[in-house]
Amino acid sequence: MAFVSIYTVGRLNHHYDHPASREFFDVGYEVMRQAGKTGQLIEEFSPYGVPIPKEAAKGEGFPVLTLTVWKSLQGLYRFTYSGQHRQALRDRSKWMEPYAEKHLSYVVWWTEKVKDVSWQEAFKRYNYYVQHGPTSFAFDFKHAFDEKGEMCVVTKI
Repeated sequence: MAFVSIYTVGRLNHHYDHPASREFFDVGYEVMRQAGKTGQLIEEFSPYGVPIPKEAAKGEGFPVLTLTVWKSLQGLYRFTYSGQHRQALRDRSKWMEPYAEKHLSYVVWWTEKVKDVSWQEAFKRYNYYVQHGPTSFAFDFKHAFDEKGEMCVVTKI
């Protein structure tokens, strides 16, 4: 059985201790609680102590990284664009720095074993996508691939 991983990267408008950033983290905590209740989230990796990669170091704001593993691409997509997470995406500009240029804010990939998912793997997949575009190795929701490496379409159903 294959699992799907997602790595996200963004930059907060304000320092981590700023009230607006604290609100972001409070909302994020509730979003992750909701994710846990879906039965789709398998693992959430802590970003604490993770060296900030070059792509996250660009810009003026303060980097925020997430890395999670899910049971299915469909379940991840459904969660991303519904409920509290959907509202957080709508409110993104309150907390997150806009990008002057086109910026990849996330990358998705398949893995056979949860233990193979790591921050180093996430950075490798992200950099691969930036250099080569979407493939079955690293992709986004608009250019998705199923666990067999075939292009597919994901919807909320």
